[in-house]
Amino acid sequence: MDEKKPKPTLIPPHGGYRNLKSYQTTEIIYDATVIFCDKFIGKRSRTHDQMVQAARSGKQNIAEGSMVSGTSKKTELKLVGVARASLEELLLDYNDFLRQKGLLLWEKSHEQAQAIRKLAWEKNRSYGTYKAYVEKESPEVAANTLICLIHQANYLLDQQLRQLEKQFLEEGGFTERLYHARQQAKGKAS
Repeated sequence: MDEKKPKPTLIPPHGGYRNLKSYQTTEIIYDATVIFCDKFIGKRSRTHDQMVQAARSGKQNIAEGSMVSGTSKKTELKLVGVARASLEELLLDYNDFLRQKGLLLWEKSHEQAQAIRKLAWEKNRSYGTYKAYVEKESPEVAANTLICLIHQANYLLDQQLRQLEKQFLEEGGFTERLYHARQQAKGKAS
């Protein structure tokens, strides 16, 4: 039997951001940051709002980039970069919190940091996986837990950016696909 290859589509599959580990991790960071800020930072503080918005931006820009990826790799790259930058801003806020309160910033090798980092391998990970560290522990444990999560998300986003760059270089963008498709259509019409 002669199986035909499916005709490549002009707009490739896109979306699917909920399956990305980067998105899943930033969703946890967003949920945890809202709780952290409500618990440890005054609601009227500008820092409260900025931290929540930076966490939200990290999550939302991954989703938006994924949805636009079918028609604009350039915009996807830009939005994933914005997500990464937002998380870096949030990381600095957690570092500032610890420094200003005279609390310990855990090294990677810190015993509790190691325990938090291992949770990344849990199946069906969600905010609930980290809830006790954020809600029932000290501000030091809560902030360091979020710092660990942000480092994990940043690592994932750096990998994602490298992969997107590679795909763009190998496959080109939507405008190039449009041009080639149009050229092929013209060639068949002649």
